[in-house]
Amino acid sequence: MRTSRVLAVTGVLTVAVGLAAAPNAVAATGPAFSNPRVTPAPVLAPGGTATEDCAPNGTPGWVGLSTALPTLSADVQLPAGATVLPDIAVTDTTVVPHTSVLRATELPVQNGTVSVQVPNLRDGHSYVWHAYTAGAGVDASTPECHFRLDLTAPAVNVNSTDFPALGSGQTATKYAGQSGTFTFTGSDPVPAGGAASGVACYQYALAPASLGVFTGCGGADTVVPAADGTASVQLTPADWGANTLLVQAIDNAGNVSQSFSYGFYAPSNPTPPATLGDVDNNGTPDIVLPDSAGNLQVISGNTGSVLPSETVPAVDAPDGSGNWTGFEVSHRGWMPNTATSDTVFARDLNSSVGKANLYEYKNQGSLPLGSQSATLVSRPTTCQDATGATISCPVGYGSDWSGVDQLLALGSTDPGQPDDPSLLTVEGGNLWLFDNVGFRGFRDAQQLTTTGNWSGYDLIAPGADAQGNLALWARDRATGELHAYPLPKKADGTFDFSALGDPTAHVVASGFTTAAYPTLGSSGDLDGDGAPDLWTVTADRHLVIFSGWTSPEDIGALK
Repeated sequence: MRTSRVLAVTGVLTVAVGLAAAPNAVAATGPAFSNPRVTPAPVLAPGGTATEDCAPNGTPGWVGLSTALPTLSADVQLPAGATVLPDIAVTDTTVVPHTSVLRATELPVQNGTVSVQVPNLRDGHSYVWHAYTAGAGVDASTPECHFRLDLTAPAVNVNSTDFPALGSGQTATKYAGQSGTFTFTGSDPVPAGGAASGVACYQYALAPASLGVFTGCGGADTVVPAADGTASVQLTPADWGANTLLVQAIDNAGNVSQSFSYGFYAPSNPTPPATLGDVDNNGTPDIVLPDSAGNLQVISGNTGSVLPSETVPAVDAPDGSGNWTGFEVSHRGWMPNTATSDTVFARDLNSSVGKANLYEYKNQGSLPLGSQSATLVSRPTTCQDATGATISCPVGYGSDWSGVDQLLALGSTDPGQPDDPSLLTVEGGNLWLFDNVGFRGFRDAQQLTTTGNWSGYDLIAPGADAQGNLALWARDRATGELHAYPLPKKADGTFDFSALGDPTAHVVASGFTTAAYPTLGSSGDLDGDGAPDLWTVTADRHLVIFSGWTSPEDIGALK
């Protein structure tokens, strides 16, 4: 049986040292006490507000492990020339009969406060205390205040049938890139003859993330247990191979357990699902954007983490500039005779000469960026009208990509080829569509608008819905309004682009200003509800993912 622990004491009982308040500072009407308090402050939940419990029928807070002895204090006003100094009494109410633990008498007052440190308090016990004066006709007292002591840290264990622990002899039933259930089981040991505060929540992090400074239950990386002390979370390991989940338990007194390291193996999916928006071949849509050092990072959109699953070094940028920030990167669909993961397009923005170049990386079963040479994408030399008939291209149509102001991989617009990519560009304020993929690019070019008023918009491709209908989202840079233009699929498999005639129409949300969100995009469905989701990067480089374009969730700070 576990025996009670006693808070260690070094040396003798210590009290605050000082002199009584200066004469004439207080009217000579008798002593008065106020603001009774315990340090460290008793709490009912970790990180909660102080609960001194000085009212009848209250609930005492918990005092947890600390490097210092608990200190009891109260503000006191003494009459000028008072000869009776305050006392403090502490009683253990757990034992029967109740036992006096401390009676400190004639305590000095310093800066209007009387205080005393209390040794020999027992783990799991409850205490009542008050400060008072007695005798010589100057009786006064604080109310009786209560607190409890929990000096034992909790413990936690982890298990998962989806991703069993390394060395367990069990085989994972999920693959990297798939969500698995992890169950935390905690305990807060109860001292003999006392009580424990109980596990309040668990904090967790999937490596290479680390457990941050605990700031309270309720954060994105914490979970509150059920009545039986267990809690389950859904986590998605982005990388195949050995992974580590770190978990710690926090009890209601604020005590934190040792970090529990749960090692598990996430196998590679031998037949990953074909997912538009996926570039690293794990079957989940990815967010691809540069980091602050010019490297290109691939972030799995459904892991709830900003840690990249892959990082492409800056030196692998295709123009030799050593910086991916000079490229507009887009992906949605794959070229024929490649793996069923996105072909990645990178448009060079680094120089007037470079702007003529559009590069493609065809996926052959592994992340192509940096692992193979980029191919230059040729531009069609002929144009088509809305019926698909070949026509002469308008005056000013360029033979390269230098006239492009913005480029976006929209998704497939080819009848019968639902996975082929197509590109949407802004050129001279108008929208152009490039599709019908060939060996080195696209065969068809179609001008979709002629009004010339698309220059002030950031284009976003949310992908196709379950019926194959496309959409285009766009942010008005001047107003921060978000537009969603329907591009329905017609009976013959082609698409109706008539909604693009007026860029000011189809407003669905506001507040997406360039100041608040310098960068935004969509990688498709990130929260598993079957509908596409918006993602944004804030001015201070936090990744924020929305459900559709509502309910934002701050995933964390990007590199």
